[in-house]
Amino acid sequence: MRLPLRYYGDPVLKRRATPVEAVDERLRRLAKDMIETMHAEEGIGLAAQQVGETVALCVVDVPPASDAEADGRPLNPGLEMPMVMFNPRIVRASATTEPREEGCLSFPEIRAKITRPVEVTVRWLDLDGRQREATLRGLTARCVQHELDHLDGILISDRMSPVARVALAGRLKRLRRHTEEALRRAASGAGRAGGPVRSRQYDLWGAGRRP
Repeated sequence: MRLPLRYYGDPVLKRRATPVEAVDERLRRLAKDMIETMHAEEGIGLAAQQVGETVALCVVDVPPASDAEADGRPLNPGLEMPMVMFNPRIVRASATTEPREEGCLSFPEIRAKITRPVEVTVRWLDLDGRQREATLRGLTARCVQHELDHLDGILISDRMSPVARVALAGRLKRLRRHTEEALRRAASGAGRAGGPVRSRQYDLWGAGRRP
């Protein structure tokens, strides 16, 4: 089932996720719905807060062609997509960082350069409740870090440089106002919660757009 997205200005996006005690059928259904929503919105990652939930869950699906060496070799060989991650946490991060433009499904048409480690080792629970660990590189590493930020209530507006924040201030203010108005209408029964209603959402990064 496709779930409605939450947008910048919705308080749920700033709430820290609650750890999952056990992966049950309800959480598996939520993960499945989040994957369907992510694909429908042409995204490559989605965190629970972005669909109004506050459990420690995110999903990631980076196309192989978007995460490869110049000669076509995969940066993360053997990694299966989509990834469903309960209670994900970074256990190691490279000292080497890189700035790269990011967007977010909760920030339609807003992009900014965000600096992140180029490699991270992540530990999480999978759909069967088994502990997994993998060292991630490239776009997958960046995407997972972006989603883990969401689970901590951290948004790209918190990560962008002061210069970018000033440059995007007007658009951020309009998006927040639109979202808050939509939430007020929903609370009064005059509309649904959320923010901008668009025929299609932007993906997280242009490099990750699905065909």
